[in-house]
Amino acid sequence: FQMIFNMINVGIKNTSKNELPKYATPGSSGMDVRADLPGPYVLLPYARTLIPTGLYFDIPEGYEIQVRPRSGLAFKKGITVLNSPGTIDEDYKDELKIILINTSREPFTIEPGERIAQIVFAPVTKVEFTEVSELNKTNDRGGGFGHTGTK
Repeated sequence: FQMIFNMINVGIKNTSKNELPKYATPGSSGMDVRADLPGPYVLLPYARTLIPTGLYFDIPEGYEIQVRPRSGLAFKKGITVLNSPGTIDEDYKDELKIILINTSREPFTIEPGERIAQIVFAPVTKVEFTEVSELNKTNDRGGGFGHTGTK
């Protein structure tokens, strides 16, 4: 059994003092990104902020970067990516900044170089719409939110 991965080459500019994002394990799909801060930043309860990373990407055509929370920060501290998953389009060339929110009742201090989110590179599928007067009903589930129950 051999694992086959789709490898792409991505140009990256790093203006921070942090190391480049990397996969933590061979099976990881996301890479951690770190805060590029001059000093500690206190994120108050229920507050949100934009944290710089010092990273700029040449995203290949047909791809996007998805910004996702780190599960440990989310579960243990209540710190998450507000617009998760955030989408970074292939034509975005500015610095990657992460929108964090503190959903806990305690202030949280973000340290310089702290891992604050993860990024995943994903292929993009483009859609062309065809307007119709009726939808194909062969897949009609006959319900809405919660109609299949909880078990």
